[in-house]
Amino acid sequence: MELHNDNIQMSIEEYLDQDEKKDLLRLLTAGSVDDGKSTLIGRLLFDSKKLYEDQLSALERDSQRVGNAGAGQIDYALLLDGLKAEREQGITIDVAYRYFSTNKRKFIIADTPGHEQYTRNMITGGSTANLAIILVDARTGVITQTRRHTFLCSLLGIKHVVLAVNKMDLVDFSQQVFDGIVADYKQFLTQLVAENASLSIPNVTCFPLSALEGDNVVERSCRTPWYEGPALLDYIETVQVVDEHRFDEFRFPVQYVLRPNLDFRGFCGKVASGVVRKGDEVMALPSGKRSRVKSIVTYDGDLDYAFPPQSITIQLEDEIDISRGEMIVHPDCLPH
Repeated sequence: MELHNDNIQMSIEEYLDQDEKKDLLRLLTAGSVDDGKSTLIGRLLFDSKKLYEDQLSALERDSQRVGNAGAGQIDYALLLDGLKAEREQGITIDVAYRYFSTNKRKFIIADTPGHEQYTRNMITGGSTANLAIILVDARTGVITQTRRHTFLCSLLGIKHVVLAVNKMDLVDFSQQVFDGIVADYKQFLTQLVAENASLSIPNVTCFPLSALEGDNVVERSCRTPWYEGPALLDYIETVQVVDEHRFDEFRFPVQYVLRPNLDFRGFCGKVASGVVRKGDEVMALPSGKRSRVKSIVTYDGDLDYAFPPQSITIQLEDEIDISRGEMIVHPDCLPH
């Protein structure tokens, strides 16, 4: 069997091999209520033709029944707002995950709530993200929730931030409005880094968008001739994201306690940061009890040391009580 992809003939095996080798970008959307996060992702999926026919039929039917985009218009947010309460109120409450793939990259998108009441759910969606898209309503500009979400992204260690100035169609695609919002946001970032020396957001890219009408989402828009950057999809397909692991502070969240027999008790998990060696003194948190590393066990055999992102089992010399969800660290380098 052969597939025709971008005018190139390839076998099904070659296509699957190519698909397997694509890298994965995890991203989240954040912003205030009604900034258009769900609409943006829905438009991204719709315009990049990543929806099945039954999804399209259901979307068109639901848009007429419960949509908020207006008569005869498709409400792209309905692709993500799946809870009954979300559709009734027109807001996102839970974190909605969507997977899609292009010819260049695979994506997992977390659509997170904008309402202040559900900010904790945004942190859940951002805990594994490489990139954050922070939406701003072009009519209101940078607001408290924008600053709050940016601060949380920096705490989570997200290195790439997209400032998506949405609803540009409602301000006549004004370059002056866009430039003013970008200047306000960058001034806030400067102040944020100045007040918190440990925080840094090295890569911020700004886009003028209309998620509802599709401007600069998948294709460059002719209505923003003053904007010289790429469309949003082009950017997220090509942005270079490197997994950065820290090796200076040992952090080992315990995921499982392994007891295969009476003579072995090990603590399983993935090394989040730092290096642990056989014989190291360690401390369990929050109890504060100490012991030493007796062995570092893996499926392929014991190790003398381990580092991120290795998954290991740590056996201690002493029988101390540690449960799933607790942390093993070096006692001279405790988390604040």
